[in-house]
Amino acid sequence: MDRIGIITSGGDAPGMNAAIRAVVRAAIGRGVTVVGFHHGYEGVIKNEATVLDSKSVGGIITFGGTILRTARSKEFMEKSGREKAIEVLHQNGCQGMVVIGGDGSLTGALRLHDEFEFPLMGVPGSIDNDISGTDFSIGFDTAVNTALDAIDRVRDTAYSHERVFVIEVMGRRNGFIALEAALAGGAEAVLIPEIPYSLLEICDQLRASADKGKRSSIIVVAEGAAKAGEIKDFIQKNTGFEARNLVLGHMQRGGSPTAFDRVLALRLGAFATNRLISGFKGEMVGVDGSKLVSHPLSYVLSTERAVDPEKLLLAEVMAQ
Repeated sequence: MDRIGIITSGGDAPGMNAAIRAVVRAAIGRGVTVVGFHHGYEGVIKNEATVLDSKSVGGIITFGGTILRTARSKEFMEKSGREKAIEVLHQNGCQGMVVIGGDGSLTGALRLHDEFEFPLMGVPGSIDNDISGTDFSIGFDTAVNTALDAIDRVRDTAYSHERVFVIEVMGRRNGFIALEAALAGGAEAVLIPEIPYSLLEICDQLRASADKGKRSSIIVVAEGAAKAGEIKDFIQKNTGFEARNLVLGHMQRGGSPTAFDRVLALRLGAFATNRLISGFKGEMVGVDGSKLVSHPLSYVLSTERAVDPEKLLLAEVMAQ
């Protein structure tokens, strides 16, 4: 193998650039050329290709987003679109490809691998951290710290004005960001899609806290669990407390990656590249504790990652 491709696909995540840098330089170290395709699978279909050398990835480790940019491709979802993608990869001399992205991107990689026996290696890049086969995905730590910074700042205002603040973080199908940020930020409650909750019980908890002399509270909610504005309205109506809501939205995707995400991305990018060049395929790399691991994409995509029940229990205890 002397020429491989690389794409970033789906939602962007801080640290993707560090992963790109790792793939390119690890490949160059083994005498392999890297072809970068802009705009994910859509860019492969449209042949938006450029050769990446060591200089082209210099200095990008501090940047959020992705220098290869990203997009979602409807055409790639059809077999005819994937046939075009494979044809373009062959035209560019690519004998394999590294795909950096979330479950949708990895699903695309598995389809290319299964349908055309094309060597693919996946790298988990998603702020949601909902990908099986790895303890952490690239971008999660940065997203949590971005949310935590907002919680810390809002708490000052909540205390000063004696208000309840409901802060909505990203997470349509899971509550990994919400739970981690709530724990680190000392939130009084956290609402996530995986766990049923009662707003009336939360109102009771807020009243009980007020009876003990507590005059401000923070509630963190994952966007897939409820809308912050609706919760704010319910709390005001049922408690009489003054409440405000804040939706962090896509700001959690941006910004310079944390040291943790940079190192994680470098390790995973280099590991994926070396495995691909060594003949492994149809896998996703990850971390288990401090150890680098690799699992078949079929296993990763058929396994659901669950929220840690110990952290849920800890959140309940700390909210008392």
